[in-house]
Amino acid sequence: MDKKVKWMPQTYEDLESISEFISRDSEFYASSFIERIIDAGESLANFYNRGRIVPEKNDKNIREIFVNEYRVIYEITDFEINILTVLHGRRNLKTLLKKGRI
Repeated sequence: MDKKVKWMPQTYEDLESISEFISRDSEFYASSFIERIIDAGESLANFYNRGRIVPEKNDKNIREIFVNEYRVIYEITDFEINILTVLHGRRNLKTLLKKGRI
């Protein structure tokens, strides 16, 4: 069953930060990479169980997929997929957990 993909407001800020960082070297690559992240997120509408459970959260409904070294973390609900955050794999996810973002 297909589900609607919903991007949380904070996720747009994540994408903007990633784009700004990458565009220091290449605006073209920044745009292309953000497009890949968005495509990967949107593909979860059909294949939402393919991601692994986020180890720091250990909740079967909080999963992640990777786009290069970036983690796209999402929540599976009855009717939609909520993209919660996109962050570099080296960032400490526990900080975001403490802030209640995930």
